[in-house]
Amino acid sequence: MVLPFGRCSLALRRGARIGSLSSLRAPQCYSRNFAQSSFVQASKREELLGAWDKYNNADIPLEDGAGGKRIGFLGKRRNVSKSLSFADLTTPSGEVLQICSDAANDAVAHSSFRQIPANSPVLVDVQSEGVEPSREALNENSSKATVYLKDIRALNTVPQNLIVTPEVQFPQTKRHYQIRFHPELQARLKFRSWLKGELTQGLLKKGFTDIETPTLFKSTPEGAREFLVPMRQKGMAYALVQSPQQYKQVLMAGGVSRYMQWARCYRDEDSRADRQPEFTQLDMEWAFAGGARVRQDVNDIILAAVQALRPAHSYKDIRGERVPIVSEIPNTPREAGEHDAHQFTTLKFQDSIRAYGSDKPDLRIPNRIYEIADLGPYQQFVSMITHLENPMVEAFTFPLKDCSPAKAREFVTKFMDELPPAIGENPDGKPQVLICDSSKPLSGFSSLGFEFQNVVDLVTEGRDINDGDLVIFQAREKPSGQYCSGSTKIGEIRNALWKSLVDAGYMEKPRMGDPGSLQFVWVVEFPMFKPTEEGEPGQEGAAGIAASHHPFTAPFSKADLELLLTDPLQAKSAAYDLVLNGVEVGGGSERIHIADLQDFIMRDILKMTEKRIGDFAHLFEALRSGCPPHSGFALGFDRLVALMTDTPTVRDVMAFPKTMKGEDPFVKAPSRLTNEQLEPYGLQLRPKKGQ
Repeated sequence: MVLPFGRCSLALRRGARIGSLSSLRAPQCYSRNFAQSSFVQASKREELLGAWDKYNNADIPLEDGAGGKRIGFLGKRRNVSKSLSFADLTTPSGEVLQICSDAANDAVAHSSFRQIPANSPVLVDVQSEGVEPSREALNENSSKATVYLKDIRALNTVPQNLIVTPEVQFPQTKRHYQIRFHPELQARLKFRSWLKGELTQGLLKKGFTDIETPTLFKSTPEGAREFLVPMRQKGMAYALVQSPQQYKQVLMAGGVSRYMQWARCYRDEDSRADRQPEFTQLDMEWAFAGGARVRQDVNDIILAAVQALRPAHSYKDIRGERVPIVSEIPNTPREAGEHDAHQFTTLKFQDSIRAYGSDKPDLRIPNRIYEIADLGPYQQFVSMITHLENPMVEAFTFPLKDCSPAKAREFVTKFMDELPPAIGENPDGKPQVLICDSSKPLSGFSSLGFEFQNVVDLVTEGRDINDGDLVIFQAREKPSGQYCSGSTKIGEIRNALWKSLVDAGYMEKPRMGDPGSLQFVWVVEFPMFKPTEEGEPGQEGAAGIAASHHPFTAPFSKADLELLLTDPLQAKSAAYDLVLNGVEVGGGSERIHIADLQDFIMRDILKMTEKRIGDFAHLFEALRSGCPPHSGFALGFDRLVALMTDTPTVRDVMAFPKTMKGEDPFVKAPSRLTNEQLEPYGLQLRPKKGQ
């Protein structure tokens, strides 16, 4: 704003000498100038004051319902006649009331009621006494509590073109409408809040201290790309914290025995259905504890929350989605015979790979994978499915529901045609699917030869196999040592095939809230290191290997420490992951608390540079200060909530998520920078080539 000349400018010119006079006169000049401005016209003034008088919140009660006053959003009006109308009122608590408006009681209030558009925020003055029973009976049957209108006032306007139906789907650019009018989204956000409270209380009861750690950290090689925050101090930048990993280890050295935090974490990763650039994790660390203590405590708090949820009662169908409704959780004691929806299992990493082809096993999927140990009788079949000279061949079976061999062949053909290249173009060979068909020679297993029954008995564990059932085979190279990857091709096929069969109605999965619908699995004894892959930042070492979890993870045993000296890829770590329905929801490990061992891992195993090792000087100092043995765990809260509310994407359980491109379409973030903005940081935009 340009200030006028005269006294005001004089005060500004003399400000250094007569500051008190300036402070008195400058506001007077500003006030006079503002009053004379063309922007504040009489009509505008009346318009603003009128809107304030009409929509102000002066008489909203301290508590909803006090003095007969109710607040909330008005639903669609149902006119029985000119003099009798009904509409629902959704209160802030989520309670839905039915408002009955009768012109016979108050014609003015009834007229106002009929003029206020649906979805308006309103203040309603109601009474409990009803109209004549014969007039109330004109309304549709309703189980909602009915209140009777005395007066009503809208608290704001709503767009005239706003159309809301039970099937409405608003775009992401209208996130406020999604939150308000997509009931499944509201239910998920309320469940998220409830679950957060339950888990927090569980940890506080176990003696945890809630401690906040900084978001602005330093750049360190922890395994993911970082978001950098430049400073005005030229050449300097913070990194947004990937996790509070180092801070919480320092807290252990500082004498904090049990730490927890709802931590916001930031990683510049390619977005997937279960990833966001910023996310929430429940971060925990235990001093004087090992992995067994961690897993027991995490089991306790999750189990307590799941049991408090009462899944058999709280899960409801909302617009075709199965979501827990917090308001439906019974206040009554648990009933005798009330079933559990959850199950906890523990598997070693190598056992999980062998049985399920994944380090994230989904135990809702029936029938495990088996290796065909003796390939001698099946050499011709093996040569058909792979060119490997000495392969490992694995197989599993799926029983199909109400599916004839002809329908099964049609389904399999379509499934195989649509396989993603990573599976369908596997250099070890394509998967082979055989269909049980009693009308065919050897029941459809002729390609296996006359010894087919041994294979069928192996994969079915001796159970009967019926027409239309599938047996799937896949070859791979025999591992020469410890298998280090997170999945096998047959494991990926098994997951994809089961999902397709469920979608087609040929297999079933437990409905959320039913027994077996929440399958938790602890996967333990991971490989300590794995070969680095192209495009992965790893820990920036020169050894060609990277820590499978992070470089602060301890070896599983003394024998594994000895393997680090000779063959690091064969060593196991004291890491553990928690998996729910085939998705990792958390991970942790016993930490390296001996400074010399931490230095050995970074310097001699990963071959990190001196500069990078120097970035961890603060951690080494903490470890050398008498740091006790400690272990930790981080629960990916967004993923946990998504899985428990039956959605494949964490975007459905976050109020303001990013898209797959890392953008927020509602606020239109990120925004494009200019050189003027970058100049204080000593940065500038690089011109495009050719400019």
